[in-house]
Amino acid sequence: MSASNSSEVQLFLLIGIPGLEHAHIWISIPICLMYLVAIMGNSTILFIIRTEPSLHEPMYYFLALLAISDLGLSFSSLPTMLRIFLFNSMGISPNACFAQEFFIHGFTVMESSMLLAMSLDRFLAIHNPLRYSSLLTSDRVAKMCLILAIRSILLVLPFPFTLRRLKYCQKNLLSHSYCLHQDIMKLACSDNKINVIYGFFVALCTMLDLALIFLSYMLILKTVLSIASLAERLRALNTCVSHICAVLIFYVPIITLAAMHRFDKHKSPLVVILVADIFLLFPPLMNPIVYCVKTRQIREKVLGKLFNPCKR
Repeated sequence: MSASNSSEVQLFLLIGIPGLEHAHIWISIPICLMYLVAIMGNSTILFIIRTEPSLHEPMYYFLALLAISDLGLSFSSLPTMLRIFLFNSMGISPNACFAQEFFIHGFTVMESSMLLAMSLDRFLAIHNPLRYSSLLTSDRVAKMCLILAIRSILLVLPFPFTLRRLKYCQKNLLSHSYCLHQDIMKLACSDNKINVIYGFFVALCTMLDLALIFLSYMLILKTVLSIASLAERLRALNTCVSHICAVLIFYVPIITLAAMHRFDKHKSPLVVILVADIFLLFPPLMNPIVYCVKTRQIREKVLGKLFNPCKR
């Protein structure tokens, strides 16, 4: 990208953890372990769902897409995180930064979409179990996943182009260990009103997903309360525990980070960086653990592969 076309700044600077630069090499150890566990965990989920015919059901197809989203988030941020904490290399070219924020935001929207689809799956399974299989056929699930994936791409596709049209004159220090749209646009010395408006629109779309998830659970709760047997109520609610955990793990950090960027004028840089790292590291790390612990079918298949690797 030429300076004359888009930017007078030739290099953006990412940031590690302020005040702990001398300990970055030690901090890199748990970060590398978290990435390793996240990649192995989500790859295991995909492998189990791919190789076990009994898991070829809508719920597990959505879980597979969630695992792909988590892998995408991990691989999108991995290069800059490792460069900063292992090699103390902070610089990143504008084009590389725009590409990274596109993939991070794209997989974030995709994960939000998958959580919404999974809430619909849970509602149909509890509200109308007899018609569940006929309502969510493999073809419908495939079309739904394709539409949600295309939606994720189209929503964030304008981000890198609207960022490239801005001019970056003096400021080049970002406030995270990776590139985010709302972080980059604040460095611009030209008018970024379009970026602000469109970024807010994308955030609203993500919050709409959360609102629809909340609505799904209100309907699920209404259905569960109409069940006469207490044991059946608990059984129905237990099928939602993994999904509720995944929703909280994903949305709590992202809402906190968005609120800090938009409303907190006196925010601590250290707190912002920690919340941002939690937002990016925790969902890919925790989702496979939650689903392996709380979903009996996944847990049994994983343990079966571990302890009976030769058994078909």
